[in-house]
Amino acid sequence: MPNLRISDAAGLLGVSDDTVRRWIEQGRLAEVQLDSGRKGVDGRELAEFAQRLAEAPEPGVTVAASARNRMRGIVTRVVKDGVMAQVELQAGPFRVVSLMSRDSADELGLEVGSVAVASIKSTHVVVEIPEV
Repeated sequence: MPNLRISDAAGLLGVSDDTVRRWIEQGRLAEVQLDSGRKGVDGRELAEFAQRLAEAPEPGVTVAASARNRMRGIVTRVVKDGVMAQVELQAGPFRVVSLMSRDSADELGLEVGSVAVASIKSTHVVVEIPEV
């Protein structure tokens, strides 16, 4: 089971280290002791927390929009069958779903709570400018 440092958890959630510490103090996240002796959080619990926390707002009328093509996040779900795997990643408020070969998912060691980067490449990208 992957355990993460508080600073890594904060980065994945897009908040400060102090915010994660407050959530631990409030009982919203459980604290674990890392091998280094430092405080941290359980990756699986962080994945579940990220899903609850990330209620993406409706885009509504946009003024400008674009997204970077590499998003760091935490794996929240892995479903494998004989040949394929579906991997869900929570990157801040964004849920990214990837379909890949089962071999690829196994080679990467993807499991709930793993930190991963979604690289998105497309020949068709929509960029919107919202109303003022």
